[in-house]
Parts: sequence; C-alpha cells; structure tokens
Amino acid sequence: MNLLLLGRGKMGTLIESLATARKHQVRAIDVDENAHGAALTPERLREVDVVIDFTTPDAVMDNIAGCAHSGKNLVVGTTGWYGKIPEVRRMVESSGIGFVYAANFSVGVNLFFEVAKSLTAGFKLDYSGKISETHHVHKLDAPSGTAVMLQRVLVEAGGPEVEILSSREGEVVGMHELTLDSLNDTIRLRHDAKSRRGFAEGAIRAAEWLKNKKGFYDFKEIWKQL
Repeated sequence: MNLLLLGRGKMGTLIESLATARKHQVRAIDVDENAHGAALTPERLREVDVVIDFTTPDAVMDNIAGCAHSGKNLVVGTTGWYGKIPEVRRMVESSGIGFVYAANFSVGVNLFFEVAKSLTAGFKLDYSGKISETHHVHKLDAPSGTAVMLQRVLVEAGGPEVEILSSREGEVVGMHELTLDSLNDTIRLRHDAKSRRGFAEGAIRAAEWLKNKKGFYDFKEIWKQL
C-alpha cells in the first residue's frame, strides 16, 4: 500500500520503519509541513491508500477534515480529541471514507480491556475501583486516552465511572492499572508496555485492514479481525 504518515515523532519514525519492512511505500509529513491540514489536498493525496495520523490534539481535527475532503481513509492514533467523536463520525459518514481510531493500538491493551470487563461484577459486591496510568514526561494529554477508554469500557460493561490517577515520569512508555479494593482483598489488573512497537504494529495492521473499506470504527471493536 501507499501510506502517508502524519507526524515524525518517535511513534511516526517507528511506524515508518515497520511499515517499510512490511513492503509498504511510506511518505511522512511533519506537523510543521501541514499547518491546518494544508498538505491534505485531493491532488497531493491522489496516490495514497491510507493516511496514518500520530500528530497532536491541536492538529488532528484539521487532518481528519482534510482527509474527509480528499476522500482518503484514515487511521488515527492521536488522542485528546474524543470529546468531538460525534462530530468526527458525522464527517466520516458524510464523506464516505473509512476511519479507524484508537486510544491504544496495542493488541495487548485490547486484551486488557476484555479482561477488565469481567471485573465490573465486583462493583456490585462492595468493591471500589480506581485506574492508574503512568507515561513519559513528554506526553501531552492527561489522563491518557487509554485510561479514558478503559473508564468507558467499564461503564459500558455496567460499572461506575472509575476515578483516574495520572503520573508523568521519565521515559515510561505506558503503564495502566485497574485496582478493585474491598475489606477482604485487593485485585490489580495491569498492562505495562515494554516499547512502542506494539502500538506501531497495531496501527499498521489497522491501515491494512481499512484499505477499501468505508465507515467509522473503534479499534477495540475490530482488532480480532486483523
């Protein structure tokens, strides 16, 4: 496939390397080269199959609008914009493009979400809960998109809106923990990323899956199909 990568940070660099190893053609554009989505015109995207966005919360909405206008499918790994999901869904559906987003493209994190759903039974049996997340000091949003998604997963499974505690330390890739506590015991479910590779591989697989598809998708709904 011909992939256009938006963002040349650590994640973007890793995605470019892994996608190239998977025999894809990759072109990358830095945030500074694409102010307000100016580079995402139909002419410049003519040969592109799927766009992958790992930019910033300030840039992502313009990028989504640009891809929708140009009729190009888009995978979004940027977080910090989820309050605008209804608006983005309307944009995607009216333009007829394919769109996959995720707070976290790691298959391991999505397994973590699946297990977390089963723990919501504890909230009806005198357990209280909290979510803890720790990331590197360079991360722009807090709480993390993954923690917010975990909170949403628990609510959708019948649990309460659990408090999120955020911490920024050194170069921590990403740690998320769900704790249930009662007078009798404590249960801890934890996902600790060893590197960014799992996130990058998931985003590339999502782009491969999305080629020639239309519609609005959350990665946690489609990752088992990869």
